[in-house]
Amino acid sequence: MKILGIGVDIVDNKRIQKSIKNPLFKKRIYTFKELKQSYTVNNKVGYFSKRFAAKEAFSKALGIGFRMNLNFKDIEIINDRMGKPYYVKNKKITKIVQKNFKIKKFKCFLSISDEKNYSTAFAIIQTS
Repeated sequence: MKILGIGVDIVDNKRIQKSIKNPLFKKRIYTFKELKQSYTVNNKVGYFSKRFAAKEAFSKALGIGFRMNLNFKDIEIINDRMGKPYYVKNKKITKIVQKNFKIKKFKCFLSISDEKNYSTAFAIIQTS
């Protein structure tokens, strides 16, 4: 297994707190499943901030940022039954990773964390 890309991002939670008051921002950045899952959490600012950082970190791990027709909503973060966050591998993400790294199979890893003022995310893409 080989690491293809790593990415990290940190977000000021106050910035996201202001942004999520605008429904258009949430609609542009977050997927339907992410918005639906947000109803079950108490700390909305932390929830949205961590996902924003995770999307940025993933785009950095790809090495392309938000280019090659990659949008925030293409990157989806969901939690498993134990609460562990993970990236959803959809067709578009799979195609971009395969094209960018010239590989067929890959795995994505995600770690997110937050404190009162900041949220951070770390992403790894590796061959499987």
